[in-house]
Amino acid sequence: MRSLLSRAIQADTSFSIGLGLIVILAVAEIFAATFFYIGRTRAARASAQAVAATLVRPTAPAVSTTRAAPTQAGQSAEAAAPTPLPSLVDQLLREGIELRERGDTTTALARLYEASESDPTNAAVLEEIAKTYEAMQLFDRSNEMWRKLQEMGPSAGEAYELADRRLKLGVPTPATAGPGIASASLDPAAPHKDVGGGIAEGSTFGITEVKTTETPDPDAEMNLALQIGIRKQPDATIDHTKVKIQVFFYDTVDDRDIKLTDAEVNYEWLTPKHDWTDTNPEILSVSYLRPKTRVIASETALSEAAASVRPGQKGRPARGSTAGAGERRYLGYRILLYYDDKLQAVQAEPARLLQLFPPSERISPP
Repeated sequence: MRSLLSRAIQADTSFSIGLGLIVILAVAEIFAATFFYIGRTRAARASAQAVAATLVRPTAPAVSTTRAAPTQAGQSAEAAAPTPLPSLVDQLLREGIELRERGDTTTALARLYEASESDPTNAAVLEEIAKTYEAMQLFDRSNEMWRKLQEMGPSAGEAYELADRRLKLGVPTPATAGPGIASASLDPAAPHKDVGGGIAEGSTFGITEVKTTETPDPDAEMNLALQIGIRKQPDATIDHTKVKIQVFFYDTVDDRDIKLTDAEVNYEWLTPKHDWTDTNPEILSVSYLRPKTRVIASETALSEAAASVRPGQKGRPARGSTAGAGERRYLGYRILLYYDDKLQAVQAEPARLLQLFPPSERISPP
């Protein structure tokens, strides 16, 4: 009996010790596993932070590189600033010029007039409109634009100077004028004939000035007058009956053809005697009147009315019959001054009229 109990007690003690060892090992494994997983978690966090730092760090040098680039290239901050966009007027002006150069003058005018509506006093826009009309050979319209620029005065800059030259000399054309006075008159250096202002060498008379005045008239399409100053050489002895002045007005017909006007033309001396004894220069006024109900003169009547005026005589208005001959617009004038049937001076606006209708050096007496 005792032996049995002692064996049982020994077995219980061995079992307890074995169980205790198993529990201790289990706890140790649990702690080991816990430490292992905790270590892996910390390592994973550290690795993630390192990766994140690697991804974020390159952005900082990129910013610094971008800022340092202008310094390395020697560029200023102003140069790196964005270029301001052109204004609407400048954009329309550029488009109009490009369209005209491509031959689309109609669309070019539309763009330029749109620019002019936004800025009516823009000299560059008015200049390009005038040039476009010249490209279309609508010279009466271009002259209107040149006159606007001329009225603006020197404030228009180079456009004013160009307008002044255009109105005095006309559109530059190839040297196609015939021999004689036409080519000589268009050359500012030509010494033997006057093209406005002063008396040319070898001449007895000269045209000192031509002033154009347009009068508003509700009953007329156009009512204007030329005041022409005619001066003689101070010491010259003249016979005033041998002075002959011819004034020709011209119109464009349907904006294509250039013809002698069919408007009413009248001459009147504004100085009393017009013999150059008491007054020098003498002033002749020549009027151009186109009523709204147009009267078209015959070729014979036009020649009589526009051909000549002699001192002491008044011009007669053109007479003729009513007819339809297209839409007419005033273009300009041509003035010829003769003394003793020899050409003394010429003046025209636009000057190309002298190329289209070259004057004769002499005229046959009536």
